[in-house]
Amino acid sequence: MSDANLLEATVRTEFGKGAARRTRRDGNVPAVLYGHNEEPQHLSVNAREFAAILREHGTNAVLNLDIAGKKQLALTKSVVVHPIRRYIEHADLLIVRKGEKVTADVNVLLVGEAASGTLVTQDTTTLSIEAEALNIPESIEVSIEGVEAGTQILAGQIALPKGVTLAGDTEVLIVNIIAAPASAQETEEAAEAAAAAAASDAE
Repeated sequence: MSDANLLEATVRTEFGKGAARRTRRDGNVPAVLYGHNEEPQHLSVNAREFAAILREHGTNAVLNLDIAGKKQLALTKSVVVHPIRRYIEHADLLIVRKGEKVTADVNVLLVGEAASGTLVTQDTTTLSIEAEALNIPESIEVSIEGVEAGTQILAGQIALPKGVTLAGDTEVLIVNIIAAPASAQETEEAAEAAAAAAASDAE
């Protein structure tokens, strides 16, 4: 990871809301870099470049910071986005070393279609995992293809990529698949019957 996700960072010397506003007005994001028992560093990074990295690599992006010529790997721990205007207000960055394991929350993506006549509810959208800082998966896929009603998928049942372990509770409910309420099932069956009738008419 020589220059991947390279992001120049400037040390901030002004603090407080006014200083943060000025930083954002200049097209930058105020950030704090901490970890490894070092004094927190107050930085600013280019908002557009930082947003582009997050778009490409997700919110657990590992950054290759250039702080006044000194390189530092950092994991994006949290990003605060303005609820209306959607710009990045602030970021917390964690110092990481190559080969070091870190804990991160990754998105759970459901793939496939459950069995007919079921209703799928996703109770938890993220999974807490531990992995090497440079090998955090962007998401974890969970297949629900053909799964029958009455099935519950818990965190501990999800297959994780090599080198990734579960950091959270194994009993956390991720997906619950139940029988669809009668009205929903009737609607689905009526739609299927109408489609079949239309197909036979066409013939």
